[in-house]
Amino acid sequence: MNTLSPPGRYSTAEGRWSGVGPYYAMFPTSFADSVVAAYTKPGDVVLDPFAGRGTAIFSAATQGRQAIGIEINPVGYVYANAKLKPGDSSMVLHRLHEVADMAEGYDMEANRLPKFFHYCYTSIVRRFLVSARSVLNWRKSHVDRTLMALILVSLHGKKGQSLSNQMRQVTAMAPDYSVRWWTDRDLEPPEVDPVAFLTKRIQWRYVYGIPQMSKATVFLHDCVRKLPSLAREVKKGMRPEVNLLLTSPPYFNVTNYYYDQWLRLWMLGGPERPVDTNRYGGKFSNHHRYLILLEKAFAQSKPMLATDAIVYVRTDRKATSLALARSVLTNVYPEKRLLEIEQPLGPEQQTKPYSRGGAPRKPSCEVDLLLLPKQPQLTRTRHTVR
Repeated sequence: MNTLSPPGRYSTAEGRWSGVGPYYAMFPTSFADSVVAAYTKPGDVVLDPFAGRGTAIFSAATQGRQAIGIEINPVGYVYANAKLKPGDSSMVLHRLHEVADMAEGYDMEANRLPKFFHYCYTSIVRRFLVSARSVLNWRKSHVDRTLMALILVSLHGKKGQSLSNQMRQVTAMAPDYSVRWWTDRDLEPPEVDPVAFLTKRIQWRYVYGIPQMSKATVFLHDCVRKLPSLAREVKKGMRPEVNLLLTSPPYFNVTNYYYDQWLRLWMLGGPERPVDTNRYGGKFSNHHRYLILLEKAFAQSKPMLATDAIVYVRTDRKATSLALARSVLTNVYPEKRLLEIEQPLGPEQQTKPYSRGGAPRKPSCEVDLLLLPKQPQLTRTRHTVR
């Protein structure tokens, strides 16, 4: 099993690359590793229709399983595919210098950015970011996508450990709030040479090379629109059947990934301020839309599954999220038996207490919903996940 835990967490290529992508409510790597090892064998296929930063897909691919992921948010897509198909390190470094060499040509555009960006970054960093935003073809080039992913990781975070003024790393704060907060504390953006800063981090990431992986893909798409075409490919024999569906749908009324990631989305070509483009309703707080999303995602995944496939879903333990997930799964998969595994609070809890203004929120933990074939002889379980 490919469990990555301290103190050797970063002592392998898998360990160095698995953590690419700060993302709220992401799977802990050790959890995904253990589920994949417990419920699949080498050569099996793993599906995650809500792939996020691709942790489940990466865990499957590094353990000799094939994997398919779908992610609607471009930030998660960039993280996931940079991990699955990193560009050659020398080419990534070369591209970094090319972006920096072109940065002076973006001086006027960098100066026209809203006030937030001037408080967040020095002029040198702003020019570099605008250059990277304009030049890097992250949709089509593995090299450009890898460099963009590593820029996104360092785009904001603790002062001195990122390219920005003092910020959270996982989520970006609102622009007006950030400016007031920095002004009240007389905080200025750090003087950072973006090339030197990123060169060290690129070299660190590649020190053990890149992981050996099986075939794995993450699509940038809405899963309810992508799954039907994938199901048709399975039916026609163009793709193998799925043996494990491992996913964690967005939690009901917890967070808005487009607001959380607005600054990284800007880096990928999005607007200069937070804009809610979530077609399922902000924090997924619309009960009807959320229910439709779950129903379609799991119903449209079903034709891709082998008869003895296992479905493993992690959800929020709060009443609404849990009840909706439980109801949808039992309706979609009546031929399977449902087990519930409550995950206690701990250091690898997916939804740590969080609020946009810093006020504490009541702690929560997750519940795992495990659907197994009702006939014992069809169950693929190898050992219990803890």
